[in-house]
Amino acid sequence: MIDAAMPGMLPVINEFCIKQAIKTGLGLKAKINRYSVFDRKNYFYADLPQGYQISQYKYPIIGEGIVTIDFKDGSSKNIRIVRLHLEQDAGKSLHDQNPTKTYVDLNRSGVALMEIVSEPDLSSPQEASLYINKIRSILMYLDTCDGNMQEGSLRADVNISVRKPGDKLGTRCEIKNLNSIKFIKQAIEYEARRQIKIIEEGGIIEQNTLLFNPQTGKTKPMRSKEEAHDYRYFPDPDLLPLNLEEELIENIKKEIPELPDKRKNRYINEYKLSNYDSSVLTIEKSISDYFDQVLDCHKDLKKSAKLVV
Repeated sequence: MIDAAMPGMLPVINEFCIKQAIKTGLGLKAKINRYSVFDRKNYFYADLPQGYQISQYKYPIIGEGIVTIDFKDGSSKNIRIVRLHLEQDAGKSLHDQNPTKTYVDLNRSGVALMEIVSEPDLSSPQEASLYINKIRSILMYLDTCDGNMQEGSLRADVNISVRKPGDKLGTRCEIKNLNSIKFIKQAIEYEARRQIKIIEEGGIIEQNTLLFNPQTGKTKPMRSKEEAHDYRYFPDPDLLPLNLEEELIENIKKEIPELPDKRKNRYINEYKLSNYDSSVLTIEKSISDYFDQVLDCHKDLKKSAKLVV
């Protein structure tokens, strides 16, 4: 989708982006929806020139999937994927260029992005970091993202709520645009402590959208958090519904390379490596490829694994 909100300009569906979304969905072991719809998400903010964002609401291109994260003790946990949808990126707000002003960089505004939404299955900063690393690894294996978080190619919006054991999920706050694993862990730790302190003092958590300041290590309110009905979603009148043909999906399946989980299982079953060592070796495709090359020259599996790990 390309739409810079210029007078007379209409949005156009980008075929390459559709194929990248399908490929990513296959990598996430997710359902590929043959029918999807683009909607207008209406809100006003300085980084959104149109006054609305083209997104997908009720009918996303990708449905439910699974991502498995591995722990050092050899155990694993499945994180459920709710959906993957395509939408337009907004501009980038620059808060650190001037002490009294905020600038807006619109270079990426209107460019298509994939948003992956998960269920609330993550229960610690460590699990969140493992999940983001695994998502990043899958995307890089698939070549649907270069994984460069520093440049903004991959970033995370983190929803945080706290509760006592056995209680229902608490009121969540969303921290926007975190662009490093380190910041994700720091933001979660600070925000969890902040919410716990408010509750212990008898206060109530207000549902807000927050920004994380890496210099102070604290979050601050950006705007009040909206619900879906506040965005007044409706089908974009300039974009027809998307109907995918089975032949297209099958052709893309043939392009899927050996992914981290499959390669990890191969290392465990064929080379008898531990679950953790196999996970470390396969998290980066370049490292895994190098390990395979080492094995071609050096047949001692344990020494080769220790060398690379």
